[in-house]
Amino acid sequence: MPPKSPLFSCTKCGAQTPKWSGRCLECGRWGTIAEDAGAPSATKAAIARTGVRPGAVVTLDAVQKTTRPRMMSGNAELDRVLGGGIVPGAVLLLAGEPGIGKSTLLLSLAKDATQSILYVAGEESPEQIALRAKRLGVENATVSFLTDTDTDVITATIAHLKPRLVIVDSIQTVRTPAAESEAGTVTQLRASGAMLAAVAKETGIPIVLVGQVTKDGSIAGPKTLEHLVDVVLSFEGDAAGGLRMLRAEKNRFGPTDEVAIFRMAANGLVPETNPSKILLADRRSGASGSAICCFLEGNRPLLVEIQALVVKSPYPNPIRRTSGYDTSRLQMLLAVLERRTGIGFSGADVHVNVVGGVALRDPSTDLAVALALASAVNDSPLDSQLVALGEVGLGGEVRSVSHLEKRLAECAALGFTTVLGPGAPQKKTVVAYRGVATLTEALGVAGIGRK
Repeated sequence: MPPKSPLFSCTKCGAQTPKWSGRCLECGRWGTIAEDAGAPSATKAAIARTGVRPGAVVTLDAVQKTTRPRMMSGNAELDRVLGGGIVPGAVLLLAGEPGIGKSTLLLSLAKDATQSILYVAGEESPEQIALRAKRLGVENATVSFLTDTDTDVITATIAHLKPRLVIVDSIQTVRTPAAESEAGTVTQLRASGAMLAAVAKETGIPIVLVGQVTKDGSIAGPKTLEHLVDVVLSFEGDAAGGLRMLRAEKNRFGPTDEVAIFRMAANGLVPETNPSKILLADRRSGASGSAICCFLEGNRPLLVEIQALVVKSPYPNPIRRTSGYDTSRLQMLLAVLERRTGIGFSGADVHVNVVGGVALRDPSTDLAVALALASAVNDSPLDSQLVALGEVGLGGEVRSVSHLEKRLAECAALGFTTVLGPGAPQKKTVVAYRGVATLTEALGVAGIGRK
């Protein structure tokens, strides 16, 4: 194969020619033609046209040697959810319903802070925040307030104060002159969030953004902020109840299966070490329509009471209402109970309530809900020491659940003696385990069935 003929190109405009000449025929410059070393012509032309030089690179080893340690927030539960503290330069989004306790949680960060915190107050005045801080026992002179919500002013203040942490409450009140729209719009959220994220990366100062949620529980701003930030924290719970749950729905620096549980007290949010005991505190034994289930919040097992009420409906279309449980899932269980066990609910209103304001997402709660429904329609109480767990399929089968041993250990710690569920545990357990394969078999073991 004959060797390739050399190419010559202009060092100014990148034009190529098969032979050398003293003058470039494209740009007309003299002495700019040189032999091409083999670089792509498009690359050379782009470099010659723009004058852009290669960017500076850094090796992974060099980055790891200069990486700063995580910042401890002073809240052990929050640090556990974050994966060991706040990463320098990280952008965190804390979302939750109004009144759930977002500002209270953030003020708790300032309670034990030893370095300065910049609090951008967009929704409340510093005087209002100071009143809440006094009630929570927060007396920290290192907290500084900024009431201006212009991103340029916020950026300049961060550069001047160099705080250890920045809190923006809330991102819906912040606006940047670069976007010609009102604060809170999608355009402003995207522009302001991107600018604050760039400041966090450049300065290495972590920024916490407080975000509002829509009526359906999703973060306002069509999930625009979720893609901009490093960590998305969801703060949930019943605003009228006492328990709050904090989970990481997105975390670039740690796990997303951890959950922190707090109890709202007069002095703020208190970490709860035994939430199952609180959820079962007011339970009344011997009542029909009541069942206990063990579900997982992250990797944490919790016990909660499920209540069901079945009454004759005065309406042509019976009511199906739930609190803390998916309505579509309830409709499915009612159909399975009627078709596979013969227990009918036609002409009856059905109400299902999860005590404590807890929202159940774990499908392993199906069996407990089904037992509570059967207990309610037959007016037959379940054993007060019985815990039911298992997913119910359309064929009436009881499916296996994850982390069975961990759930059984939680049941034993709360004093329950019998667990009804699928299969059998691999290890010997303290509680008596009754394995069932179908929903009909589970109803028979529990002592309730077709009326």
